[in-house]
Amino acid sequence: MSDDIYREIILDHYRNPRNKGKLSNADVSIHDNNPLCGDEIDIHLKVEEDKIKDIKFEGRGCAISQASASMLTEMIMGKSLNTVKDLTKEDILENIGLINLGPARIKCALLSLKVLKLGMIKYYADKDPPSAMKLSDDTKLY
Repeated sequence: MSDDIYREIILDHYRNPRNKGKLSNADVSIHDNNPLCGDEIDIHLKVEEDKIKDIKFEGRGCAISQASASMLTEMIMGKSLNTVKDLTKEDILENIGLINLGPARIKCALLSLKVLKLGMIKYYADKDPPSAMKLSDDTKLY
């Protein structure tokens, strides 16, 4: 696909975000921000039988951070936690179609993945502490 098509997809997700909102019955809710630019993301997860049953996000910031969050929620809805915990920054950048970003913009694109991984660590800390420790050790985003 051309860069223009990817830009249009990003703008569509920014203007019409998917899965935006709050889950009142979330199993885990986590917040983080990018202090360099002020982008913020909250992710709320509902997990059943080790699968993402529902996911919502709230946030504010640039088009890349917010579109990336919207695209991530679509990407992982219904997926197993094992699949989700193995997501990499390359998976996210490929999904949004922006491989050649500068360092600051990469942090914008990956903020939702960082928040998701922090949320999964929190989820596993309650359910399976050794898995939380391993996930924490393996979570390197940038």
